[in-house]
Amino acid sequence: MIERKSLPIGLYDNVIEAGCDEAGRGCLAGPVFAAAVILPSDFQNEELNDSKKLTPRKRYELRTIIEREALAYAVATSSVDEVDEMNVLWASVKAMHRALRGLSICPEHILVDGNHFLPFKEISHTCVVRGDGKYLSIAAASILAKTYRDDYMAELHEEYPEYDWKQNKGYPTRLHRESIELHGVTEHHRKSFKIQGDQLKLKF
Repeated sequence: MIERKSLPIGLYDNVIEAGCDEAGRGCLAGPVFAAAVILPSDFQNEELNDSKKLTPRKRYELRTIIEREALAYAVATSSVDEVDEMNVLWASVKAMHRALRGLSICPEHILVDGNHFLPFKEISHTCVVRGDGKYLSIAAASILAKTYRDDYMAELHEEYPEYDWKQNKGYPTRLHRESIELHGVTEHHRKSFKIQGDQLKLKF
């Protein structure tokens, strides 16, 4: 049997690091969610990994552990209007900044999933491509962002069941796109994604 080992918490030892990640960039509907998490230096969890590699049940189990054991965490959003105004990438960064501002502890360094970020205050940062599979702090942030967004889209589903948001969470599934063709777009759809007509054939 191969022994599984916990991922490293962050990039540096003896530094208060906040891991940041977002959820919902590729969606046709709903806000972008972002989370920032500061884990204790002795935190270990062999199951914590990129949220996309985990089952929904496991994500929610790990969310409970993260919220209980993290030194600090915060979740924030950028609205559909902000996505349309500044594009989804920078709306995601703005949501990360909001999450960082929501932390009860000020980090000394920021680890960001991906390769784009804007400086936050005067705190140093490092962008890590696929960081949610490399560092526990980013993986924890990915799970919080994903589960909080899933909860939000499940609530919207009750108001707009025809779009099947409880299942697709706003991503461009066939049923979601067919529903847009049939019912049009809602206030929760991202107009800048050009999701009507022939544009529905595009892959996001």
